[in-house]
Amino acid sequence: MEISKLDGELFKTLIVNGAANLRVNYKVVDALNVFPVPDGDTGTNMRMTIEAGANEIKEFKEKSIYEVAKKLSRGMLMGARGNSGVILSQLFRGLYKGLEGYDEITAVELGKAFEKGVAQAYKSVMKPVEGTILTVAREACEVANSKVTNKTSIQQYFKYYLDEANQSLKRTPELLPVLKESGVVDSGATGYIYIIEGMANALDGKFVSADTISETMHSASQLSFDASSDLEYGYCTEFILQLQHKKVDIKSFDEKIISDHLAALGDSIVCIKDEDLIKVHIHTVTPGDVLNYCQQFGEYVTLKIENMSVQHNENQIAKLECDCEECVEVRKSNIRKKYAIVAVANGEGLTKVFKEMGVDYVVPGGQSMNPSTDDFVKGFDSVNADNIIVFPNNGNIVMAAKQAGKYYKNANVVVIESKSIAQGYSALTLLDLGADNLDEIVEEINQTIANVTTCMVTYAVRDAEVGQVKIKNGDFIGICDGKIVASTTSRTQTLYDMLAANDLSEKEIITIIYGADVTTEEVEEIKNYIGENYSDLEIDIIDGKQDVYSYILSIE
Repeated sequence: MEISKLDGELFKTLIVNGAANLRVNYKVVDALNVFPVPDGDTGTNMRMTIEAGANEIKEFKEKSIYEVAKKLSRGMLMGARGNSGVILSQLFRGLYKGLEGYDEITAVELGKAFEKGVAQAYKSVMKPVEGTILTVAREACEVANSKVTNKTSIQQYFKYYLDEANQSLKRTPELLPVLKESGVVDSGATGYIYIIEGMANALDGKFVSADTISETMHSASQLSFDASSDLEYGYCTEFILQLQHKKVDIKSFDEKIISDHLAALGDSIVCIKDEDLIKVHIHTVTPGDVLNYCQQFGEYVTLKIENMSVQHNENQIAKLECDCEECVEVRKSNIRKKYAIVAVANGEGLTKVFKEMGVDYVVPGGQSMNPSTDDFVKGFDSVNADNIIVFPNNGNIVMAAKQAGKYYKNANVVVIESKSIAQGYSALTLLDLGADNLDEIVEEINQTIANVTTCMVTYAVRDAEVGQVKIKNGDFIGICDGKIVASTTSRTQTLYDMLAANDLSEKEIITIIYGADVTTEEVEEIKNYIGENYSDLEIDIIDGKQDVYSYILSIE
C-alpha cells in the first residue's frame, strides 16, 4: 500500500528500524577506515548516536511528526560521538526544524525537511569536505527533490533518495583522493545509507529482527557480582524526568531544587533542565530514595540503574555508555573555581598523569571509543567553574566537545583543538592559569600545540599502500602528524624508521608514552637507542597503558 502521509508514529517506526539496520552493519562501516589501522570507529560512533535518539522516542506516545523529530534530535544531540556522529545529529536536527508546525507531512514536505537537514549539517562543519556524508546527503536530497511531486508517495520519495545516495557513495573516491588511494568509499556516508535503507525498508514492512542483540548488551551470566560481593561503588542512576503541569509550574521550575536535595543522597550529580525535561545522573547507594523524591515533580520517561561494582569489572566497550568507574572518582567542589580543565584520555596511566598535571576531570575515551556530547556535559557540571578549558586530544572528538560547549550554559567553555594525546600532554606541561586574561591563556596553549610533532605506532589490519609506504596485514605502522611514514614487521624498528623520517635537529624533548602491550624492557631498549642516536634530545618516559597505540611520542 502506497503511503501518502508520514506522521509521528510512523516516523518513529522508520527511525527505530534505521537505527537497527545500522546496528547490524556498523562493523562494515568501521572497517572502511582510510588508514589500515585498528581504530576505525565511524560505524560505532554513528550507531551509538542514532541509538541515543531512537531510545528517546521508542516509548514516546505522540502523533505529531514535529514533536517526535524534536525529541529524536534532542537524544542524538546528547548522544553524539565523533565527527560522524555530530554531523549525523545535525542532519536530523535540521530535519526536525524543517518539520515545525506539521503533525504529518507529504513527500514534498519531507524533501524540504531533508533539505533543512543538509543545510544544518554543512553549517555545523567549519570546513565542509566533499566526498563525505555531507555530499551524499546533499546529492540524494537534490535528486529526490527534483523528482518529487504532489502525487509522490513516501515510499517513492525514499526510493529516489536511496538510489541517488548509493550512486553518490560510489563517487566519493573521485571527490576525496585519500579514499581513492585507500580503495574505499566514505565510511560516514555508508553509515548514513544504512540508516536510510532501514527507514525505507520499514515502509515496506521489512524490519530488522528484534532478536538482533547489540554487542554492548550483557547477559546475567557475564556479570561479576554474586551473593558474597559487597556494594563497593553503589548504583549509577540516570533518568529523564518529564515535568508535569499538575505537579509543578514547569516554566519557573528551578532544577536546583532537585540537585540540592540529591547532594545528600550521593555524588557525581548532573542535573540539567531542557524545556520541560530534567536529565539527572547520580551515584548513590539508595536509588529508591532518589526516585521517590523526584517523582513529586513529574514522571519518568527513561530510567537506568546500574550496579557500579559490576561495571567496575567489565571491559572498556561495555563502559562506553556511562564510564562510571572513572566518573565515580569525581566530586563536586564546594568552591566555584575561575578555571577548570577537562581532558580526554584513554588508559589508566595517562588518566593518572593528567590528574597529577592538574586536570580536574578526565573524560574516558580516545581512538575507537569516542566520548559523547553528554559525557562532556557530565564533566563540565562536575568541575564547577566559571571557565572550562577542554582538551579533546583527538581530531575525531573536537566536534563533540564543541557541541557540548554550545549546549552547556553554566560556564564559559573553550575547546582547544588538540588533536592528539601528545599535543594535549605538551600543552598541559606548560599550562599557566595565573593570567587573568583567558584569551592569553588560550593563545599560549595554541602556540605550544603548534610546536608539537605527534608520532604513533600501531599495527595494520589489512594490506595497503599509502603514499610510498607498502603495508602488510599485521605489520607495525608509524604515523607522524597524521601521515603514515613507516611500516615493518618489528615494532621497535618501525619506531626507529619513524624517527628517521622526521627532522629532529631543532627539537629538544621527546616524551614516550607507552601502551598496555609494551614491556619495560622494550622501552629501555628504545630509550638507549634514542640516547645514542639523538643525544641532544631530553627523554621523558610515561607508562600510559593506553590501547590501540603501542607508542605515542610527543616531540617538541
